[in-house]
Amino acid sequence: MTKPLNHFYRFDYETRLTMLEDVVNLTASDRKMLRDSRSDTGNDIVENYLTDFNLPEGLATNFKINGKLYQIPMVTEEPSVIAAASNGAQLVAKSGGFVAKVQNRQMIGQIVLENVSDENKILDWIHSNEALILKTANEAHPSVLKYGQGATQVRLRNLSEGFISIDLVVDVGEAMGANIIDGMTEAVSKMIQSNLSADVLMSILSNFATESLVTVKCQIALETLTTAALSGEVVATKIEQATKLATLDPYRAATHNKGIMNGIDAVIIAFGNDWRAIESGAYAYACRSGKYQPLSQWTKQDGYLVGEMTLPMPVAFTGGATKVLPLVAVNKRIADVKSARELMMVVGSVGLAQNLAALKALVTEGIQRGHMSLQIKSLARSAGATHAELAVVVDRLSKMSRPDLASAKTIISEIRRKKSSK
Repeated sequence: MTKPLNHFYRFDYETRLTMLEDVVNLTASDRKMLRDSRSDTGNDIVENYLTDFNLPEGLATNFKINGKLYQIPMVTEEPSVIAAASNGAQLVAKSGGFVAKVQNRQMIGQIVLENVSDENKILDWIHSNEALILKTANEAHPSVLKYGQGATQVRLRNLSEGFISIDLVVDVGEAMGANIIDGMTEAVSKMIQSNLSADVLMSILSNFATESLVTVKCQIALETLTTAALSGEVVATKIEQATKLATLDPYRAATHNKGIMNGIDAVIIAFGNDWRAIESGAYAYACRSGKYQPLSQWTKQDGYLVGEMTLPMPVAFTGGATKVLPLVAVNKRIADVKSARELMMVVGSVGLAQNLAALKALVTEGIQRGHMSLQIKSLARSAGATHAELAVVVDRLSKMSRPDLASAKTIISEIRRKKSSK
C-alpha cells in the first residue's frame, strides 16, 4: 500500500471503490461482494462507507423470565453461543425460570473541573445552585422530559490532585441517553464557567452506569444437573468451586466474565445497541471492589444451585441505531419486548444462562467437546466447502478425534476429485 486515500469521504461510492482498487488491488470479485452487500442505511450511518458486514442471527429459545416465555434473537459469529444460551435457559426453566429486577435506570454525566485551588468555594457554589444546574441541564434537552424525568440530581466527587467531578444523574426514559447527557453536561459546563471562572477539562457521559442496574437470579434443582458420569450434587459443587476460583484468580475471572458477555453482546447487537458501552460498564463494575471479580455468583442452597448476577445495563429501546436498522424492529416483535426495562431483564438473563452452560460444560465434559462439535460447520466453511458439500464434510470431520483445517481441505479435495471423475 503506497498511496494515501485523501478526502475519501467526499467522493461517491463508485469513485471510492476505484480509489481503493488503485491502492489495495481489489479484484472484480471483491468489488462485486462489496457492492452486493451495500445499503443506503449503512451509507447514512458511517463515514467512508464501503459495505454492510453481515453477521448471522439466530434464536435462543424458551427463556422463562418472571413467568413470561421469550424467544430471543442473538447476533454472533460464534457457533456455540446460541446453543449454550438455549441449553442454560432449558436447565433454569425446569426449576421455575429466571427472576429479574431492574434496580434503577438512570445515567450519569460528568463535568470535570481541573486545577481547582479552592475546593470549598466550588463545593459551596454547586450545593447552593443545584436547582439552577438541573434547570440548565433540562433546558438543554427539553424533549427528554416527555419520556423520562430528565436531570434529577447533582453529585460531587473530589478526585484529588485538583480534579473535581460534578456528576449529573439523568433519567433518560427509553433512550440510552449518550447524546442527551453530552448535550446537558456541555450546557452545564458553560454555565459553571461563566459563574465560577472554573477550568472545565471535559463534559461527557460516563459508561460506568452504576445507576442503571439489573439483577437476575435463578435456581436449578440439583438432579437437573446430573450427567452420565456425575451426580447433580457433584456438578453443583464443582460449579460453586468454579465461582470461588474466579473470585481468587483474575485470570479465571476474565474468562468467566467473557462467557457472560458472549450472550449479552449477542442480544445487544440484535437490538441495535452499543455493545462496547455495555462491555465497558460491565468490566468496570467487576472491579468496583478494587479487585477484578466475577460478575455472577453460584452457590448450593437447600437442594438447589443458585445463581445471581447484578451488572450495569444501560440499554436503549428507542433512538439511535434502534430506529435506523430495520431488523431491530423485527427482533423486538420476535422477543415481544416492550420497554428498555424489559430488555435489561432479558439481556441479563441471557448472560446468566450463558454462564451456567459454560460452567457446567467446563466442570463436566470439558468445554472443547461441545464447543468443537458446533465449530465443525465453521471449520468446513473456512476450508472452502460449498453448501452442497457441507453435510458430507461435517460428517467425516465429526468422526475424527482431532478435526482441523488441513483435514477439511483434504476431504473437500477428495469430494471434488470424485465428482470430476464421474
